Amino acid sequence: MDIAGFLGEISDYLYTYLLIALLIGTGIYFTIRTGGVQIREFGQMIKGIFHSRDKDRDGISSFQAFAIGLASRVGTGNIAGVALALVAGGPGAIFWMWLVALVGMATAFIEATLAQLFKIRWHDGTFRGGPAFYIERGLGSRTWGIVFAIFLIFSFGISYEALQANTISAIFESNFSIPTWATAIVLVIVCAPIVFGGIKRVARITEWLAPAMAIVYIFIALTIIIINYDNILPVFKLIFASAFNLESGIAGTGGGILAAMLNGARRGLFSNEAGEGSAPNAASTAHVTHPAKQGFIQSIGVFVDTILVCSATAFIVLNAAPSVFTPGQDTDMAGAPLTIAAAQSQLGNWIGPVLVILIFIFAFSSIIGNYAYAQVNFDFLSGGKEWGEYTLRTLILISVAVGSLASLDAVWNFADITMGGMALINLVAILALGKWALGALKDYRANPDKPFISVNNPHMPGELPGDIWDHENK
Repeated sequence: MDIAGFLGEISDYLYTYLLIALLIGTGIYFTIRTGGVQIREFGQMIKGIFHSRDKDRDGISSFQAFAIGLASRVGTGNIAGVALALVAGGPGAIFWMWLVALVGMATAFIEATLAQLFKIRWHDGTFRGGPAFYIERGLGSRTWGIVFAIFLIFSFGISYEALQANTISAIFESNFSIPTWATAIVLVIVCAPIVFGGIKRVARITEWLAPAMAIVYIFIALTIIIINYDNILPVFKLIFASAFNLESGIAGTGGGILAAMLNGARRGLFSNEAGEGSAPNAASTAHVTHPAKQGFIQSIGVFVDTILVCSATAFIVLNAAPSVFTPGQDTDMAGAPLTIAAAQSQLGNWIGPVLVILIFIFAFSSIIGNYAYAQVNFDFLSGGKEWGEYTLRTLILISVAVGSLASLDAVWNFADITMGGMALINLVAILALGKWALGALKDYRANPDKPFISVNNPHMPGELPGDIWDHENK
């Protein structure tokens, strides 16, 4: 068995027997405990995106933190990952991807709110927080905080960076015959000044790049959907029927309903990151007057990523049947090339180069967004020492270079394993600490316009460590 196959078996076991049930179960639990926050507060989530551009002099705005999370979320998982899920799990994988996202919005609210509650002020005027910090400060375990930070650094500092670079090099090679080594050199040169500029530079770039690329991609998908308007209901029927194996021949090449669940949950988690413990690292950096406000904003990021952008890819590919892709049958194409071929079959060859450029921007933004996550956790380990910052940034560039030359299967499977490990730790932590986020939600609902104060707060289960929330955080 080769390395890709070995990693694949580990990944399948991890998701089949642990993560699918834990992800969906945690999402359902917090959906109930929050009173359906993803539905009840949906309007507040939308409002928060457009009223969160203000920031303090040194910090990062709530919108910039949202954009960093969106940049990391909206990447190759939305284009290459969804196409891979359709091939391996059939159209039904999209249903399970939707389910993971919808209940995951509640999970995302909880983990982002916890990141705000337990954040600390950093020496550059920004904040640092996330699972490593709330595990240490909320659960009193520096050891498990370190374990989580190591998993995240391997995920976002190594495997995810390699994965994004892998997709870029693959599409440039297949569409423009550019050798992978050339792509590796260009990516390192382009990424270096941004990565070495730190989190503030990443925030400035992603706040316009991430929303813009998502809007353009959704517009392309909507064009294809409108052209095939008579196929909208059949596509939905195909997705739901395949999800529960109600029609023969469309359940996917991997084995019926289990294949659909496995691939949908795995690709959904990779794409929207709900419960994974990654987005809270960005959420913690924002300056807000109430921790629940950033919870709302990060929750809507899951919706944008999966319900909008991932669904866009699904409709592009499924509308190309049977000329490019036939559900339930093997195909020589997978990942981004399948999505591009599907779009070309409906809009013409001219859309190919456009999508190649767009995929490059998707993957590139994810590289710099992933760096921000890894930097927060490397700071947790090193205490913000200068050697730690430069070590991580060098590691990021090495991962980008190596990923451009690696095999697709090996990179995907390694990313799944490291992501699964950090998700398990984070899910256990937020289940243990959820009462703090629920208390913050109660405080917000009691008086939405009042800044959050932790001292003598009747809605909170106790006093928070530190002094960030012991006064009006204006």
